[in-house]
Amino acid sequence: MIVSRRTLLIGAAGGLGAGLVGCAGTAGSPEQTARLLPSAAPLPDRFTRPFQAPPVKPPASTSGGTTRYEITQRTARLEILPGLSTEIMGYDGLLPGPTIRARRGERVVVRHTNALTVPTVTHLHGGHTPSASDGYPIDLVLPQGGIVGPGHVDHGGATADISRGSRDYEYPHDQRAATLWYHDHRMDFTGAQVWRGLAGLHLITDDEEEQLPLPTGDRDLPLMIMDRSFAADGSLSYPSLDPNLARIGGVIGEYAAGVLGDVMLVNGVPWPELEVDAVRYRFRIVNACNARRIRLELDPPPPSGDSFVQIGSDGGLLERPVGHSALVAAPAERFDVVIDFSGYPVGTEVTMINPLGSGSTATVMRFRVARRSTDDSAIPERLSTIEPLRPAPDAPVREWKFLRGPSDGRNHWQINGQDFDPARMDAAPRLGEVEVWRFYSDLHHPVHLHLDPFQVLTRQGRGPGDYDGGWKDTIDLRPWETVEVAVRFTDHVGRYVLHCHNLEHEDMMMMAAFETVH
Repeated sequence: MIVSRRTLLIGAAGGLGAGLVGCAGTAGSPEQTARLLPSAAPLPDRFTRPFQAPPVKPPASTSGGTTRYEITQRTARLEILPGLSTEIMGYDGLLPGPTIRARRGERVVVRHTNALTVPTVTHLHGGHTPSASDGYPIDLVLPQGGIVGPGHVDHGGATADISRGSRDYEYPHDQRAATLWYHDHRMDFTGAQVWRGLAGLHLITDDEEEQLPLPTGDRDLPLMIMDRSFAADGSLSYPSLDPNLARIGGVIGEYAAGVLGDVMLVNGVPWPELEVDAVRYRFRIVNACNARRIRLELDPPPPSGDSFVQIGSDGGLLERPVGHSALVAAPAERFDVVIDFSGYPVGTEVTMINPLGSGSTATVMRFRVARRSTDDSAIPERLSTIEPLRPAPDAPVREWKFLRGPSDGRNHWQINGQDFDPARMDAAPRLGEVEVWRFYSDLHHPVHLHLDPFQVLTRQGRGPGDYDGGWKDTIDLRPWETVEVAVRFTDHVGRYVLHCHNLEHEDMMMMAAFETVH
């Protein structure tokens, strides 16, 4: 039996903050489909905390061609805001979780143990992953001891693969070097559980990437950007749960359009400062916000040249570097960039700003150019070779319309006029066949496709946009826009999903399932 998510989501977060009311709507900004949830806690001064990179997870064992990791999902108390204690749900109790580093072709098995009080599902975002390990939204890991679970059970006509206590996720890594991330993907509850902290980085390297003279070591850094809001006692606020205020089930009222926080976190630190040498740095930028689109700029910009030289996208290296004065990233998009600090005088403070934000969210972090140093890195004119996907004239064309649901008193978002049903397969693409998938939207919807990346063919009937290059797995679909992509699924048969990565939209039914077949 599937319990209505409109019922479930009233208590979605397992104790996440106070409820808020209103009617389903959107923020006032034309650049966001979401609403700001103000913090009750005093916001800290910016640029007073040092930047920190998430720790790299050491393997539990390596044998027989398989590298094994063990991660425990558990609560922990962290001092995110000065002087206040915040309880999170974190992988290994960290925010973000530990970083996994793997090589192309390396078989990795990650055992996730659920020491929380709520079920979880783990999805490797961007992973070319067998269906059983992709994190289908009803394949739960229950929070009870023991590795052996109840097995396959009926879930309203869909088969749910339920584990009890722990589950092994297998990743063959038969894909290009890229910046991936892993996060919770539990049906109806993804937004609340990612907001609480269930997200981490998963990096793949290969020989091609390592042979390039790009910045490495402590000059190759991730920037996982999240926005969050905090209650007066330091706990994470999220607009659900309070039955005295809830008028409509789900993410309450207007927050069903998406939740925006007013504290910008980079790798779990509010508005950090990073001391840099006057050299090139590589930054792997991940928009890990639930719903916030961000525009990143440098203030002041470099004395000469572009602020960002993009070298990679969601699915790894571009063919050639692309310069940008700004980057616009929708939730779940990744940008692999190089910033050259060599043109700044020592002592310069460079702020990464976000003009799509306001007040506290208009800045993200700060760099302080501390010293001159040698730099043997370079950005080559050619980075990689990307096979173009060329659909045949008779290639299958599938249309996916991302639209708000009918005004029937419920908070929900739909694809092709239908609520998500895990038992219904809305497409059956054949492995190895190039298809055209056409996405259409009414508002801002970052569309994410599981299993394989795609290439953008057209945006509004013209060529790809400024940020559409290379292999993508998430597209920033803007209001009343049509984007066509070419996709080819390979290797793995089974159930997968596509969905809006505004996590509140995803939880409120904006997801569809498909099954790859031979």
